[in-house]
Amino acid sequence: MYKIETHLHTRYSSKCGWLDAETLANGYKAAGYDAVIVTDHYNRTTFDHLGVDLHSDADKVAAFLTGYRRMVEAGEKVGLKVFRGAELRFDESDNDYLLYGWRDELLADPETIFAMGIAAFSPIARGQGALIVQAHPYRKKCTPAIACYLDGVEVQNLNPRHENHNERAVEYAQQFGLLGLAGSDCHRKEDIGVTGILTKELPSDSFGMMRLIRSRNFQLMA
Repeated sequence: MYKIETHLHTRYSSKCGWLDAETLANGYKAAGYDAVIVTDHYNRTTFDHLGVDLHSDADKVAAFLTGYRRMVEAGEKVGLKVFRGAELRFDESDNDYLLYGWRDELLADPETIFAMGIAAFSPIARGQGALIVQAHPYRKKCTPAIACYLDGVEVQNLNPRHENHNERAVEYAQQFGLLGLAGSDCHRKEDIGVTGILTKELPSDSFGMMRLIRSRNFQLMA
């Protein structure tokens, strides 16, 4: 079985991330992981952290993917596969949404996306084939989104600095037939490799990884 991390932040693109690419790649490899999905935060704080003016002509996606690119380079050195994702937050609330299998054009205009909210964004993203999983839906200040806007919820978030009420997320997923995902929500060294998913195949790219998650052909790590 392949061990895959589904929720990870770098210090380059996520202001709250503490770890550089080499520390993350070496740590996950040592923990027996075969792949990680980089889900750096995609929110207003991120672009302030990156020094990107949202009203400028700068390539916002390229800037956002700084952490992902650094992780790809570090992963290649140790034999760790690296996929790309994102963790979106809209202006409407403190909810966070993990996005998998997205194309650059979807996230090209952050200002417009932040103002959309999940109800407007969801049909556009899913219409382009992307997968939306609400992260830690019962964490403080978060509320579960209306299920029709989601493909899944994170039912096992093991970040030790938050009370995530994972048991309630499990109930929500079961109630509405949503897929349940597990992720370490890695920000610091002690978060490396505390959970994730187990699969019988290792996809070749980020879109294949999205399709694998959508298929539900995985097991949650204990």
